[in-house]
Amino acid sequence: MHIPTRIARQMGLLTALALTVLSPLVHAQDKPPLKILVGFPPGGSADVITRLVADALRDDFSPIVVDNKPGAGGRIALNMVKNAKPDGQTVIVLPSGPMVLFPHVYKKLDYDAVKDFTPVSQIARFQFGVVASPAAGVKNVGEMIAKAKANPGTNSYGTPGAGTLPHFMGVLMEQSAGVQLNHVPFQGGAPANNALLGGHIDYKFDVVSETAELHHSGKARIIAVTGSKRDTQVPEVPTLKEAGVNMEATAWFAMYGPAGLKGETLSRLEKAMMKIARQPALKDKLTKLGYDPIGSSSAELAAAQKADLTRWEKPIKATGVQLD
Repeated sequence: MHIPTRIARQMGLLTALALTVLSPLVHAQDKPPLKILVGFPPGGSADVITRLVADALRDDFSPIVVDNKPGAGGRIALNMVKNAKPDGQTVIVLPSGPMVLFPHVYKKLDYDAVKDFTPVSQIARFQFGVVASPAAGVKNVGEMIAKAKANPGTNSYGTPGAGTLPHFMGVLMEQSAGVQLNHVPFQGGAPANNALLGGHIDYKFDVVSETAELHHSGKARIIAVTGSKRDTQVPEVPTLKEAGVNMEATAWFAMYGPAGLKGETLSRLEKAMMKIARQPALKDKLTKLGYDPIGSSSAELAAAQKADLTRWEKPIKATGVQLD
């Protein structure tokens, strides 16, 4: 059957238009959906990190939903991931505490940090600062240690609560420096901060990015950082090792999926996370927030978790802290 030239041209245009419209849809269908759970409220560091990661992953997954499920130090969201299907569509981004501290702290933890989850990728590391109140009257770690040894148990440090990472940073420093400090737990970081500025406690262990402004304004002084290298936010501040204390400790953010995540499903997530870690835009944003971008493999995250589980066991047991 002969088709008139004009009609043939119209049919060709319609076909081309249909292909143009359908092409993005077909491409979108090639991208699997992804829900990233956050065990903390919007606006906090875990939420900020997660949303940066989610935005960078949009070339590989669609749609991406960030779902905040705060409560119980992240354990509510963790249990949702624990019970999710290992289909690569539900993951969590969280700080290292629930995966390396909680197993030693809680008497009855409702998950196994190793068996119930699949490591995907370590996103970034961060370090803490040893922050001195002006009322403490010390300018460096040497003076802090000398004062603590002269007055055992009378120099205090505040934390967001018993069993938190800052609490055990303080314990580890006591063990490493051979001093005795008085731990004062507060209901969150803000009250501890107020107590420091008010001179009610001598020291505080806190994330460097949370206290750099206080340091630069002169309201408090960061006298050392806990990592292996100086922090770019306070480059004039030495590490604890540089200050003569044989201690090095950091924390991290990472992505985990439910147990049983493997094969191409795990590989797709792992490769995507490693790819975005090399993106200058994401690296720059993380660095400006005070984080050291990593972008590890699944195996590397598993090794880091194992090492930190071992690292924190002794200092935590030394405190006798056990939470229900």
